[in-house]
Order: sequence, then C-alpha cells, then structure tokens
Amino acid sequence: MKMIPLLILLFLAPTPSLSAPTTLTVTPKTLTKSGDTVSIQWSNVPSPSKLDWLGIYSPPDSRHDHFIGYKFLSESPTWASGSGSISIPLTNLRSSYSFRIFRWADSEINPKKQDHDHNPLPGTAHLLASAGSVGFETGRGPEQVHLAFTEDASEMRVMFLAEDGEKRYVKYGEKKDQMGQVAATSVERYERDQMCDKPANSSIGWRDPGWIFDAVIKGLKKGVRYYYKVGSDSKGWSETHSFVSRNEDSNETIAFLFGDMGAATPYTTFERTQDESISTMKWILRDIEALGDKPAFVSHIGDISYARGYSWLWDEFFALIEPVASRVAYHVCIGNHEYDWPLQPWKPDWSYTVYGTDGGGECGVPYSLKFHMPGNSLEPTGTRAPATRNLYYSFDMGVVHFVYISTETNFLWGSNQYNFIKHDLESVDRKKTPFVVVQGHRPMYTTSNENRDAPLRNRMLEHLEPLFVENNVTLALWGHVHRYERFCPLNNFTCGSMGMDGEHSEAFPVHIVIGMAGQDWQPIWQPRPDHPDDPVFPQPMRSLYRGGEFGYTRLVATKEKLTLSYVGNHDGEVHDMVEILASGQVLSGDVTASVKESETTSGSGSGSGSGPRGELTKSTFSWFVQGASILVLGAFVGYVIGYISHTKKAATSGRSWTPVKTNEDA
Repeated sequence: MKMIPLLILLFLAPTPSLSAPTTLTVTPKTLTKSGDTVSIQWSNVPSPSKLDWLGIYSPPDSRHDHFIGYKFLSESPTWASGSGSISIPLTNLRSSYSFRIFRWADSEINPKKQDHDHNPLPGTAHLLASAGSVGFETGRGPEQVHLAFTEDASEMRVMFLAEDGEKRYVKYGEKKDQMGQVAATSVERYERDQMCDKPANSSIGWRDPGWIFDAVIKGLKKGVRYYYKVGSDSKGWSETHSFVSRNEDSNETIAFLFGDMGAATPYTTFERTQDESISTMKWILRDIEALGDKPAFVSHIGDISYARGYSWLWDEFFALIEPVASRVAYHVCIGNHEYDWPLQPWKPDWSYTVYGTDGGGECGVPYSLKFHMPGNSLEPTGTRAPATRNLYYSFDMGVVHFVYISTETNFLWGSNQYNFIKHDLESVDRKKTPFVVVQGHRPMYTTSNENRDAPLRNRMLEHLEPLFVENNVTLALWGHVHRYERFCPLNNFTCGSMGMDGEHSEAFPVHIVIGMAGQDWQPIWQPRPDHPDDPVFPQPMRSLYRGGEFGYTRLVATKEKLTLSYVGNHDGEVHDMVEILASGQVLSGDVTASVKESETTSGSGSGSGSGPRGELTKSTFSWFVQGASILVLGAFVGYVIGYISHTKKAATSGRSWTPVKTNEDA
C-alpha cells in the first residue's frame, strides 16, 4: 500500500522539457504585385550557427536543392539568440513561394558544389523548419511591360507577360481618363524541351516562363504623350503607363546606352547577380523624368539579364526595368550570355576560344521571344529551339540612324548580316540623319587584352571596319568588357586627325566600350592591393579615356552636333564626354575636373590608370561649358524613391565568401 503514494508522486513530478521545435512564419500570405515585401520570422533555432540558412523556393514543392535563392540567418541582428527576422521583396513568378530553414555544418561543405563565384552552395541534409505558401493576388493585370520601336515611326510596340494565354489587349489614348482605343495582341511562349542545354533545360534552372503578349499601337501623332494599360476585363488591367511617340521631324535625339547590366536579386543564387543595375536604372529614370514630353529610348547592347539558364532571373530583370521600359522604347542586341552554347550553328574553327557555354543552354530562346526588335533577321538554331531573332536591324530616331549587329552569328563577307550592314550603311540619308551609330556586343577595339576574343576582333577589323570607315560611321559602341573606354577616331589602330589647331579632320569612327552598367569582375586597368596577380593593361595612345566606375552613357544630338556623356553611378554626374560635329570632326571634352574627382573615389576601380590621356584631350569646351550641351535634359534633381522595390543583397555576415574573378565573366 505504501507503493501507491510513491507512484502517484512520481507521476505528478515535473519531467525535463523537450526542446521546442523551430518555428518559421511568413507574412503576409498574399502579395499584390512584384516588389511587395514579405517578413520572414523564426524562433527556437537550437545552438545557432553562422551557417544556418533560409532557402527560398518557387514552385513551393521544389526539391530542397532546387531553391531559387538563399540567405544566411546571420543577416538578422538577433540570429545568435535562435530567433530573428528578414524582410525581402518578391517577384511574381506565376507560382507560389515557400521557405525552409536548414542546418549546415562546416564538415558538410562540398567543394564540388559551388556557385558562379566558386563559393560552396549550402547543404540541405538537415531541415529545421518550413513555411508556405506565399502567393500573388489574381486579377491584378499583367506585369513586365516594355516598349520597342517598329520600322514605322508612327507605331509603338507594347509587350508584357501574363500567367496564361487568354486574350489580353492594350487600351490607350491621349488622356489618362480617356483610353478608348484598343490594340489587339498576339501571344506565344517557349517550353523546356526547346532549351538547348543545362541548366536551362534542367529541373534546377527551368521555371514556367509565362505567356508573352505583343501588340502594336498604330497611327500615333508625332511627339505626343499617350497613356496606356494592358490586360483584360476578365483577368484584370495593369496600372496606367505612358510614353511619348517618336517625332521624325525632330531636330533632336536623346538616348541612354549601355551594355552588360543584368539584374539585382534580394538573395544569393547560383549565378552572380548585379546590384549596380539598380543604380543604372535609377539614374536613367531620373533623366527620363527630367525630359518631360521629349521622346527618348534606351539601348542595351548585349548581356541582358545574365540569367544563363536560371529562368527566374529573367523575371527579376523585367521587374527591374519596367519603370523605365514602360516609359521609353527599350532596345537590345544579342550577347554571349543570351546565346552561346556548344552546338551553336555558326562556329568556325578559329572561334573555339570565343563561343562557349555562356548562354547557360538558353540558345537565344528567351531573348528572341521576350523582345521584338524592328526588322526580320533570324538564324535557325538547328535544334527544337525556334530560330534566333533580333540579330541585326536599324531605325532612325530624330537626327541619328542607329544600327544593331550580332557578334555571336555570322558577320563575315557574303553572310546575310554582312549584306544587311553594307546595304544599310550605304542607304543612310545623311541630310536627314547626319549621324550614324553602330552597336554590337563584343568590341572591335579594347585595351583590356581580352585574349580569347582576339580571333573575333581580327575578323571584325577585316570585314566590318572597312564598311564603317567607308560609310563614315560616327560612333561604334560595344559592351562585353565591363568598363568604359573611349578611343580616338580610329582606322586600323591608327588615330585620325581630330581637326584641332586648324588641321584637316578625318571622319573615322569613334569606338567606345560601354559595358559598365552592372556586371562586375572585369580585370581593371591597374592591380588592386589585394589582387596583385591581376593583369595590368597599359593604356596606349589611341585610348583617350578609361573609367572604372559603373554607369551608362547619355546621347544628345542635333543636326549640328552629337554629344555622348559617360555618367557614373556613384554620383550621377558626367565623368567623360565627346562631341562630334556633323562634319565628322571630333571634339574631345575637357574632363580635367572629373579626373581629379575620379582619382579620389574609393572602392570603384577608377583612380590610377583610369581617366583621360591628357596630351590627347584637347578641347574648346571647359568643364563648365559642357553643361550647356546637355541642358536639354533639364535640371536633374535628387534620387527617385520607391520606383524599384528590390533591395541590394546584404553582405553575408556569417560567411564572407571571397568572390573569385574569372575570365568567363564577360
């Protein structure tokens, strides 16, 4: 009988508590549009480690190792307590998101599983918690709206993306509250089996790309602002956008030009993303808003999204550019990161160091369908993939004739592209458009010593440069090298006379490399203290200015003069400028003031080895007078707040992996 009270006491005695499970919550559960932010909170993470990480998934049932991105929990200031929170903006991928927390130990680091910067990808063996799903409201209308010119100056093309192929339209008009006119759309999409290689055709890279809609607004008046929205009554309408139509009678041309921009993401992913793209779009939007009702356009010359087979990065890119691309035409040409794959159809014996796997297996498919440029150039892929489009084309904008070419497909004598370039340049009406600007991705001239592309540059010099010189091309703009570099007027590596001090000027093309809009990790002109083994590329006499800042160029032209300015992202100011008269005479801007500023700018790769070559930068314009040549852009004021919802990736405080620069980053 004495045992019974003892048993009762043992039963009633408190027992050691088990560890509470890790919890993960995400709010809100439904977002309105791309760029809206979710708050991710967790608690009860046992023995917190700096390697604990949060995986971001879409679709929500993706395999553990098929995340679209990740963040270390140590980015939260309270992570060491086992609780914390992170807020990130999400882009609508037409599928819900889910989130998972994993424990990852140093002993589990797999050196064979690395991201683009050779940092180890986090392991997924130990799941601590999961939460989902977060989705987007239906009926809010399409997204990823962007514009393009057609062959007809009285038209504007409108493209956008939706979750299904049901019929959508474009409503438009000259007043915001009177959009009574309607343009019909065509629609198409691409499938996983049309991709040419991994990761684009693999489960880790492929995501539903959505349905791509394409409409043309016709019969536009010259230089008039039009308001428009896209969608349908049954599926919802987008917000109202506006653009200013082209005016072929205008005595003025305004454009914003750059290459190699990419997109930022609020998380780390398999490929390097481009935080500086946010600043590039911010400053260009500032410039566009300052223009008022003057037409302009954007030119992005290759290496567009840097998706490289991870399809959601295309969504991040279009979400980034929509505030700009829904206002002005956004024109592109193809780069190696949109196209190149091992079995591409044109791959001469001399090109095997040139064309590799940079396209991530996309073989030009997303590029070809997501954009629709003027003309009808295309090349078969030789696979299930549709023919590659948007390769070479041209159009007039005010007083400038713009030509776009492909450095990834055949441009040699006798090819379709060569014949197009020759005929196009010979047909320009220089009374109507006294300036001609040719743009392509890989440069004909660069001093960054891109050895792998040397065979290509030799063929460009042999086959294309004579056409440029004979037809008095004004500017040749290139990307691929992620820096800014301006050359003297060139023919066969020889500087022509710039017409200074009364001598006769020679109207050779001015070559400028403008691949500095976002992608990083290009060898700089002088070695960094922590990278003493990086190559040093001397600045020859033909190179008048080399800049290490991210940025873009701004073109302003009248019938008398074309001005191209290099704007730095770090301050939004002009750091180099060239002026070219309609006669072909080149006036090199006086940038002495900007050089001093550039040399004191830290952390940008400018400084020593960048800037102008003083003995060749004569000018009749002082730094202060230069401002008068760009007054057409108005008074630029401040930052534009809130137009891009993305945030720069926070530095990984737990594991500060060291990015490794490679020659594959161009």
